[in-house]
Amino acid sequence: MDLLAEYRRATLFFEAGDPTGAARLLEPIVEAEPGNAAVRQLLARAYFQSAQLNRAEEQLRELVDRDPSDHYAHHVLGRTLERLNRPADALRHLRIAAAMHHGNDDYQAALRRVETRVGR
Repeated sequence: MDLLAEYRRATLFFEAGDPTGAARLLEPIVEAEPGNAAVRQLLARAYFQSAQLNRAEEQLRELVDRDPSDHYAHHVLGRTLERLNRPADALRHLRIAAAMHHGNDDYQAALRRVETRVGR
């Protein structure tokens, strides 16, 4: 299997609005190259977009464990936990992402939304 060609194909599926199709193509690539953060991140995003949230969480936790400075992985993990109705767990990761990339409006909006929810 040409992993690069499959990755490019998966990217096309994802960008065309077929995250489930993208995930099917990405899963064997992650198995073959477990240390490839770009592939794992796209797989996590595909799972997130297709509401396979537990799978997204698993991939994102792996990314954060491997690189705690990955602000985007923290953000998407926080958003995933928020969608899983675990706002207290989400808050930690959203705070980390917002602190690392303070100028990102999406990060700040997600953080405010979850802070408000947890503060209730």
